[in-house]
Amino acid sequence: MIRLALAAVLALAACGPVYRDTSVPMQTVSRLDLERYTGRWYEVASFPVSFQRGCTATTADYALRADGTIGVVNTCRRGDPDGPVSQIAGTAEVVEPGRLKVRLGRIPFAGDYWVLWVAEDYGSAVVGTPGGRAGWILHRDPAIPEDRLATARGVLAANGYDPSALQRTRH
Repeated sequence: MIRLALAAVLALAACGPVYRDTSVPMQTVSRLDLERYTGRWYEVASFPVSFQRGCTATTADYALRADGTIGVVNTCRRGDPDGPVSQIAGTAEVVEPGRLKVRLGRIPFAGDYWVLWVAEDYGSAVVGTPGGRAGWILHRDPAIPEDRLATARGVLAANGYDPSALQRTRH
């Protein structure tokens, strides 16, 4: 688990391709209702990153904690949706509207997790990183309606991402 966290931090910090034009300013949500944002999210599409290589059926679970932080548990199955479970836990804290710092495992570094869009019903969301090395489309169910997927792809494009590099997540 520690190796997975270290790989995640290193991949976001210095390795791997950049999927967005970083000269385009990123627009985060101006207000994020953390109570509505908590719960389970299914990754329906993402940009390929080394720390998620071989992952399928990826989920993220968020829970408000008594200390004001957000508990984070990322889970995936290795190989196929029935493969072995790989999981890492951590915390997140809001640093600005729509902008969180996430710490996974025991690694002392925090990664940027910027919420670029949340549907009015909090059923879909788009998350990115300012350096453009990662981005995710999330939905409350593994199957996302095509209109929501199109909106999410449009949000990524408006934030400088190349949506053609997205990969759908198998569930």
